[in-house]
Amino acid sequence: MTLMSRRYQPNVSQFLALCGRNYHRILLWMKVGMPDDEQSQWQVSGQVGTLNVKLLENTRYTQLIEVSRPHTEHRLVSQPKVLVRIYHDAQLAEVLTSQHIYQLLPVYHYPNPSMHQPNEKYQINAFLEELLKIGCHDSVTIPTNKNAGK
Repeated sequence: MTLMSRRYQPNVSQFLALCGRNYHRILLWMKVGMPDDEQSQWQVSGQVGTLNVKLLENTRYTQLIEVSRPHTEHRLVSQPKVLVRIYHDAQLAEVLTSQHIYQLLPVYHYPNPSMHQPNEKYQINAFLEELLKIGCHDSVTIPTNKNAGK
């Protein structure tokens, strides 16, 4: 068997460990069971920067949040943004969409029309981990105006 004929096999335990780390990082600054109508957006500030977080959906066992990092220096560079499903019963946080990828497949055959890597799903969840590491999250700011930032 040659190297070219090998198929990519995802390491599920490594992926679940990554999603578990992301879940615990998010819990450091997010209140579990936050009502859907209260505090639906907030900012997390650290030494390196700020993250904007929006609570989009709140159910008994899951929450859907949008995490983005605002920057104003370069108008040509798009703002990093991910949509994350938080599973409280499984204690996992998984990226559902990122930038222009709206439905992540577990494995991509390579080459493909969008030129996604075979482990694109893992890489995007690793990107979330890097986003969540932006400094030690020193403070959480909840805007007093619910329409702020809309």
